[in-house]
Parts: sequence; structure tokens; C-alpha cells
Amino acid sequence: MPNPNAIVSTRIDFDPPLDRPAEELLRAGLWVELEGGRRARLDPSDPRSSGFVQVLDGLSRLKAPVYLEIDPSNAAITRLLIPHVTRPMSMRPSDQGYEIMLERSHARHVLRRDNPDFATLEPLLRTALDTGQLLIIPEDDAHNIIDVRGYTPGPDDAPRPPWPKPDLQPFELPWWKRLLDWIWRWPIWPWWWFRCVSKATAQQTFDAMSATTCPPLTVPVPCIPFLYPDDGCWARAHEMCRLMINMGRKPRKVWIQGNLHVATKNHPNCFVNWGWHVAPTLCVRRGWFWTQQMVIDPSLFSTPVPQATWKGVQGDPNATLTPSDASIFHLWSNETDPTYVKTNQVLALYRLQLQSRAIQHGPPPYAHCP
Repeated sequence: MPNPNAIVSTRIDFDPPLDRPAEELLRAGLWVELEGGRRARLDPSDPRSSGFVQVLDGLSRLKAPVYLEIDPSNAAITRLLIPHVTRPMSMRPSDQGYEIMLERSHARHVLRRDNPDFATLEPLLRTALDTGQLLIIPEDDAHNIIDVRGYTPGPDDAPRPPWPKPDLQPFELPWWKRLLDWIWRWPIWPWWWFRCVSKATAQQTFDAMSATTCPPLTVPVPCIPFLYPDDGCWARAHEMCRLMINMGRKPRKVWIQGNLHVATKNHPNCFVNWGWHVAPTLCVRRGWFWTQQMVIDPSLFSTPVPQATWKGVQGDPNATLTPSDASIFHLWSNETDPTYVKTNQVLALYRLQLQSRAIQHGPPPYAHCP
């Protein structure tokens, strides 16, 4: 049965309202009003409470749900998680139970067989996989699913048509098309070469992107949450492309799909698992009239790298790479975001994920990671 001390709520209101500094309200007594008439208290003696106020207020503004665990003796918040509102895309048996890909996520999620609610949660996920039902799915920092609730969109919610299931195949032009392309480009090859940037310019561009990283405890808009590598790469890549275009660059994107496992100091477990990932690329001049697409990915590197290097650190030699235009927001649905509204929504959510983790686990990078 669900944890009786856990609350999943799409309603987040403060009592009293946030019309004074959080520290003052906490001293006076601050509560959160949730669905079903339930309430949770923000403990003024808990050093995390001021941060919890910021995260809860951010979720309220986004109209996003929250998962709270409370102390039954005094109703104080002891744990805060930000659930996914999404659909399952696939369920694959694993040694631990099921590995699950979610629609609006590139992380790999796990429903563990040792979860005491496994027998209840597994059929809920399987039914939603068949019907396309939207779910609220809380999970811990290791992306182990701990609860599943049905989600009913509110009257102001935009409709969410299902995304196509990711099924990328490696793409390569036939040899004769590559030959014709080479013949056509050869007379103007010097012009193509000069359109690409120098290595120094590529590094300057990378540094400009890296400088937008979020301070993890404050996450001010419009920072990019590179320090939360778990998820949200498609929005990070789209925002970087916007910034590069404003700098006069001509970025593209490269997408990778596979059984990806990446070491990182920016996760408490020192690694992340992905089903796919995306980052911008720039055409960089290499030698006499040679060019190379270099990947700009501050979530993994401190410098531009060749696509082969970018692929090599992601743990799956059989992973497939697919290039795309910079305008593609999500590859499999061919979705674009020319106004960057969707980009900003996704970035806002993952800024809060980064802040919530930093409040409860300390800010990254984590010194215990190799």
C-alpha cells in the first residue's frame, strides 16, 4: 500500500501566504496546504526548510505536482521529491525488476522488484503503457520509482498528445549520394571551410555556454542546469543553440540512443543512466580545408570534443548517432520550439530538480566521486 506518510499533490498553497521573507514566516509558523485537505509543516529548525519554500513556490508557479513525506508526529516535511507528469514509453525486464523509459525524460527509470508496492505499481504502469494515460510518477535520486498516481489534467492544462516511441536507426546516405555530394561541394569547398569556426572560436563558444550554469542552491533564471545531468538535455541543447545563434554561430545537434551509462561527479551516485542524449554541434576548421563537427556539451566536458569522443564516454559502443538541424526540439516527434516556450518550461522544472537535490544532498560536484 502507498506510504501513509507520503502526500502527492497538484495543489500547493502557503498558509500564511508568502508576503514576507521566508525566514520570518518560518519563525512564525508556515504550513503548506495540499490536496484532500492535508497540510504539511515547514520546520523552522530544519536548515532545509528555507530551500523547501523556494522549491514549493516554484512548483506552485509551474502548476507542477510535489511528493512530500511528513513526520507523523508533527506533520513536518522530511523529504521533498519532484515527480514526473508523463506516460511510460517502454517496460523492459531487468535484474532489478523493470527498466522503464518515460515519455518526457531521457533518463532510465527502474521499478524495483523489492519495492513493497511492486505488485500495485507494475500493473498501473503497464495499463498506462497500453492506454497512453498520463501519470504522476515520483522517484528517488537513483531514479527508482516509488509511487504511481493517475493524473487528471486541469481545465487550464494544454493537451499532451503522446510522443512517438523512440526508435532511432543509424542513418547514412548511400555511397552514390555521398559521391555526388562530394562532387558538388568540391568546387566550393574553400567557401564551406571558411563558414566553419576556428578551434579558438569553438572554445570561446563552449566557455560562453558553460558560464550559464546554475548555482545549485539558488538556480536563478535564465541559468542552464548542467549540474543536473540526469534529465532535460533536450531543453539544455535547445537553449544553447538559441544562445549560439545570437552569437552569430550556426549550430546543429547530434542525438545518441543506446544503453548509456555515464560517470559524473554531479550525481550523488557518481553516474547517470540514459536511454538517449542530445547536444549542440559546431562545424570547426581542422587543417587545410578539412572540417569536423565538434560537440558542445558542458554537462560532460570542459571543451568541445569530436562526436566519437562524446559517444565514447557514454558507455555503449553500439549506440547510434543521428544529426539534426538546430531547430529540432525533440527528434522522434520532429517537434520544434521556435518561441522557446517549451524550452523554458523544461528548464524551469530541472532548475528546481537541481535545487531540491542540492538542498537535501548538498550541492554538486560531489567530492566522494572519483
